[in-house]
Amino acid sequence: MQQQEQMKTGTTTVGFVCKDCIVLGAESKSTMGWLVAGKEVQKIHQIDDKVALTISGGVGDAQALIRIVKAEINIYKLTRNAEITVKAIATLLSNILSQSRWYPYMFMPILGGVDKDGLHIFSIDPAGGAEEDKFTSTGSGSPIAYGVLEDGYKDGMTKDEGIRLATRAIRSAKERDVFSGGKKINIFVIDKNGIEIVKEEKIAEFMK
Repeated sequence: MQQQEQMKTGTTTVGFVCKDCIVLGAESKSTMGWLVAGKEVQKIHQIDDKVALTISGGVGDAQALIRIVKAEINIYKLTRNAEITVKAIATLLSNILSQSRWYPYMFMPILGGVDKDGLHIFSIDPAGGAEEDKFTSTGSGSPIAYGVLEDGYKDGMTKDEGIRLATRAIRSAKERDVFSGGKKINIFVIDKNGIEIVKEEKIAEFMK
């Protein structure tokens, strides 16, 4: 049972609001108990033009929920001929998770995006609780990442300052949390123009 729980929770993801963008970050290690199952796992997924989420928990549950949410977003946009808000997506995820709480999805995402109402970061727990905040972290390495975020986060950060802070937070978790690691740090930046996947070379510069 303990081994299964470690498999479900071993990761580190962060998300926060900057001046003109959202920054999402994650490491790339997946574990099954004490076994390293993968070293280059993608833990940030685009689900709409200007919305993405990080995954923490069971990979199968995350993949299933991402498929469901993407389908629901497409249905909404086709039937209403309108863009869906980040808050509406957070509510959708909350409802799905809440309705399944007796046979729960092992999934705790950070949802981030840009819409007509501005910049948004939501953390959503496996029972369906959703909370909007300026910064958040999930996974087994989150206590370490939170230490970096509490120290380094400030209102009105630039895009580069956000990338640097996300890199610091994930790197610290990789160094101290046994279930976080992998070969890469992945960072997405979301602004009014869409989603940018930050290049490895730029992340490497901030690692120095």
